[in-house]
Amino acid sequence: MELLLEPSSWAILIAAGFLAGFIDAIAGGGGLLSIPALLTIGIPPHATLGTNKLAASFGSSIAAFTYYRKHFFTPSFWYHAAIATFIGAIFGTFIVCLIDNHWLEKLLPVIIIIIAIYTLVKPNAMGAKYFTAPLQAPAKIKQWRQGLPLGFYDGFAGPAVGAFWTISSVSQYKLPVLESLGLARAMTFISNLTSLAIFLFLGQVNILIGLSMGLCMMLGSFIGARTAIKFGAPFIRPLFITVVILIAVNLAWSAWV
Repeated sequence: MELLLEPSSWAILIAAGFLAGFIDAIAGGGGLLSIPALLTIGIPPHATLGTNKLAASFGSSIAAFTYYRKHFFTPSFWYHAAIATFIGAIFGTFIVCLIDNHWLEKLLPVIIIIIAIYTLVKPNAMGAKYFTAPLQAPAKIKQWRQGLPLGFYDGFAGPAVGAFWTISSVSQYKLPVLESLGLARAMTFISNLTSLAIFLFLGQVNILIGLSMGLCMMLGSFIGARTAIKFGAPFIRPLFITVVILIAVNLAWSAWV
């Protein structure tokens, strides 16, 4: 599918892509920037989702690889989470192509506000100093009950899925925040790539725009991941809470006002 863009539209995509990648690598929620940007330049809704998955795959891949290189993610420990995420994303993507997600749009702000409140009032919501990286793979059942619904959700909608992964990983596995971020980026890369394959099959991806925005997301994600690793939890926690609250306000305004 082709779409001729003005220079101002390209400027919007470049800026939104870089910021989305940076935020996504640290807190999740980059789609709240990239998806509206794609809609603004005139891409239809389902094609917007597909094009965003192409761009997001670039960002999540470079962020996941950065966390892996810095030893904050061990792929062999998360084999079952990866399979569950893959399966969930397949179902979620096919379903979103068939139904109206009107009610989900109204429910999402409530869920995300709860996450923001939980993060604010619970000191260890983003990990604690005594949390340590696992020395062996966590229980299979925990990985499946986390990966399947989150993979489905990312395939179906996706806003703040990185935040969901981060908070649930800390809660379930007592992971330090950087390990939680590494897991979140790796699993969202899997769900992004899975959804992208389906959207490509259905012809709902603008390749040129997706690739262009994806390169900007890669740069933003690379800088974001290295920033998070360098400054650690004292930097991540306030940014995470701020991003989650802004996501909730954005979604609430769109859905309810």
